[in-house]
Amino acid sequence: MHATVTSSESTATGSRRFRWRVVDIVVASVVGVAVGVIFWAWGVVWGPISAPIEALLPGLQAAPAAVWLVAGVLGALIIRKPGAALYTELVAAIVSALIGSQWGGLLTIEAGLVQGLGAELLFALFLYRNWRLPVALLAGAAAGLGMAINDLILWYVGAAPTFAIVYVISAIVGGALIAGGLSWLAVRGLARAGALDRFAAGRELRAA
Repeated sequence: MHATVTSSESTATGSRRFRWRVVDIVVASVVGVAVGVIFWAWGVVWGPISAPIEALLPGLQAAPAAVWLVAGVLGALIIRKPGAALYTELVAAIVSALIGSQWGGLLTIEAGLVQGLGAELLFALFLYRNWRLPVALLAGAAAGLGMAINDLILWYVGAAPTFAIVYVISAIVGGALIAGGLSWLAVRGLARAGALDRFAAGRELRAA
């Protein structure tokens, strides 16, 4: 009887831990909107930034493109709930598309969906229980892989194998460092400032 009660309590606790609160929805939405504006701004300056990098080594431009992966990893590291990476990245993509994207509204949103799903699947692989730096890096890398596959299918059909290999590797490394590493550092900075006190991410760091 005692084991049954303990098991029921554990299940209930896990259910509550994964349940979205109003503050989760609000903060994830705010993060998505804020990063969506950054996405749009990055698109405005993308041509002058990517051109010399692509000229140096075709395919290498996928590394700085990882800026467009930040929202999903950042949102997940803050909210720590199933769906956070996908939701935040998708909101950011929608905001970017509404402001005006050179790649078209629907394709921008589709890209956000794929990229957010990449990070989401990685966090799910760890059962939404591990939020340390290595997992953040892997989530960024997974989002980068999703971006690379999506771009090669939609924008670089028939690309040379060498280009495709460089593009995929650059996207994965850029995703890990930019989306994974910088998002992890950003969360720690916000937590130290007390901005995440209502979240486990903030309470853990302040307690440590």
